[in-house]
Amino acid sequence: MIKVDVKGCSSFVKDEQYQAYVAKAFDAFDVLKNESGAGNDFLGWKKLPRQITERELHDYEAIRDKWMKKGVDLVIAIGIGGSYLGAKCVLEALSHNFAKQLKRKDAPEVVFAGNNLSEEYLAELMDLASERNVACIVISKSGTTTEPAVAFRIVKQFLESRYGKAEAADRIVAITDARKGALKTLATQENYESFVVPDNVGGRFSVLTPVGLLPICVAGFDINALVAGALDAMKGLEIKSEKNPAIIYAAMRNCLFKELGKSTEILVNYNPKLTYVAEWWKQLYGESEGKEGTGIFPASVNNTADLHSMGQFIQEGTRIMFETVLHVDNAQRSMVIEQDPQNLDQLNYLAGQHVEHCNHMAELGTQIAHIDGGVPQMAVTMEKVDAFNLGGLLYFFEFACGISAYILGVNPFNQPGVEAYKKNMFALLEKPGYEEATKAIKERL
Repeated sequence: MIKVDVKGCSSFVKDEQYQAYVAKAFDAFDVLKNESGAGNDFLGWKKLPRQITERELHDYEAIRDKWMKKGVDLVIAIGIGGSYLGAKCVLEALSHNFAKQLKRKDAPEVVFAGNNLSEEYLAELMDLASERNVACIVISKSGTTTEPAVAFRIVKQFLESRYGKAEAADRIVAITDARKGALKTLATQENYESFVVPDNVGGRFSVLTPVGLLPICVAGFDINALVAGALDAMKGLEIKSEKNPAIIYAAMRNCLFKELGKSTEILVNYNPKLTYVAEWWKQLYGESEGKEGTGIFPASVNNTADLHSMGQFIQEGTRIMFETVLHVDNAQRSMVIEQDPQNLDQLNYLAGQHVEHCNHMAELGTQIAHIDGGVPQMAVTMEKVDAFNLGGLLYFFEFACGISAYILGVNPFNQPGVEAYKKNMFALLEKPGYEEATKAIKERL
């Protein structure tokens, strides 16, 4: 079970202030549980850990097994935002840091496309694809979102040119709308195997749908354990209590924001495997809360590396931030610092200590220093970085996000501001139907 510790905020926040936000969190919890708030038609994610069936998981495993029999060693997963960040964060967390260099081939390598419009990135992706045995997962409700649509057009043409249309179709899986949209139409026409993006689950909450589970499964990781971890977390988070970690987290972050003006939250990790968990978290909270002129700005650092770059600013810069530290109790590997006869590096005082002990002491020392420097601290603790605990962590952050956004008074499940850049981009690209917008925006240039 995920644990949240807010003792590092006690010198900044009075208990009565915090308790007032616990009361607000209880009200927001009721809104989320009763599905009576804004955006309540996008709460399908809340029930997913209980609803995912063994048959669904088996279907994902069947895709993996089919492609491995074909010798597929590279799967290009195409999607943007929540259609790739959930899978990406789990893959990065569960992968050996040097799997590529070790050339491990227990399962296909999954790489991502459609999350940018860089010509160099796509060209270099095709360089890789030309030397590998390739399949593709394309993720889009509409099939017309520009970034993934451009990438899929290029990848589809590559697959058809190399393997022929029939074999290419067997190497493409579409994750899309159940009934409508360009990708759904194409999947039906070309006989792609396909899975449904649930109508009631937004992209940033979709890691436990086919959007996240299929790429994670194809890469060879244990999706059964991931779902089991989410279900275990769900059981605890459903209880309305001051000990509920989602209530603690949502209450304190809003208290720091509203009472102290701490408008930036920095998610801190001390394990490089969790770098993309922070990237996923930034989308989850930024897109859910940043609207109507309010919201806590989500940022992240990777320590101890960033203590040598961002540490100075966090210690003594503008006092607008608080930190939430992702603490991992136990390392998965063992590495002990040995005695050295010369001791030129003066590290013999650490002889016999595990490296992770040093990491934990760096974490603790930094938290104390930052508290002394005026930066409140929370800690979110997971037992270890494995599929089960990751499932719990991701579901915890999703559930807490719903509570936190309702405390703020915003709809956690829409993103109206995302459309602004798209309209300008379409106008500048002279997309049919945007003629007036094209003329207007060119007059501004």
